[in-house]
This record gives sequence, structure tokens and C-alpha cells, in this order.
Amino acid sequence: MSLEVSSEEESSRVRDFIIGKHVFGSLYGIPPEIADDEDYVRQAVLDAVKAANATLIEIKSWKISGHKGGVSVIALVNESHIAVHTWTEYRYATVDAYTCGDHTRPERAFQLIVERLKPQYYTYSYADRTQFPASSPVFIVKKVETRAAAVAR
Repeated sequence: MSLEVSSEEESSRVRDFIIGKHVFGSLYGIPPEIADDEDYVRQAVLDAVKAANATLIEIKSWKISGHKGGVSVIALVNESHIAVHTWTEYRYATVDAYTCGDHTRPERAFQLIVERLKPQYYTYSYADRTQFPASSPVFIVKKVETRAAAVAR
């Protein structure tokens, strides 16, 4: 995606900018056997990377033991990350799918994870993390130069 420069002298130039899309949410009422299955959640995240059209760099997962145990999985992708954290006892999970680039679809990653973790219900939000979001006003703050003087002691 590109943004045309508005000044007359640069009207023929086009400037590139970062496109960021962030889908995140909470899943409630997940079956405990799913919330506690590291391999299953890891595979769901791997499949979510493909669904998002992202490029996998590395994936890590951990089985968290103890009273509030669960699973944590994070996929580092060339375009950012996809992460899932579960709490078995609470039958709860958080999902975070953040990608950069016009070619990516984090909403597909989020939806695939929801389908795989089978919550009774879920909530989600979307944040436009584009460098200059088209749907939001752009506020440019002028950097103020400051100088520090040495203090004699």
C-alpha cells in the first residue's frame, strides 16, 4: 500500500508505509483437555501461521505446570507474531495475531485458533497498527530540541 506525498514538488513521488493489523481476544469455556495439550495448541498455531499467509521464522511452546497451568505457544513470523496462552483450570485462553504487510490476514489466524480451541464463547478486538492509518486522524508532533547544561557540584 502506498500514500501519495501532498507537496507540489514531490507530487509524482509515492512513499511506502507500514501496514499493521492486530487481532487479539479472549476465549472462554475451552475444553480442559484442549487447553492442556501442548502439541495440539502448537499445531493450531502452526496452521494459523499458514492461514494468515505469514512466513514462519520460529515457533516455541511451553507446558506450564501447577495450579494455574496451561500452555504457551508463540510463533515468530517474518511479519510479526502469533501467540496463544491457555489456563487449563480456568478453561481460558488469550490469542494474539499481529502481522505487518498487505498480504497477511491475522483475522484468519485468529478464527482458525478459535475453531481449534472450541470455546463456548469468545471476544476479540482489532487494532489498526498501520504507520498512517487511513481510518484515523494522523497527529504529527514536532520534535523539540533540548540541551542539557552541565551542573557543577
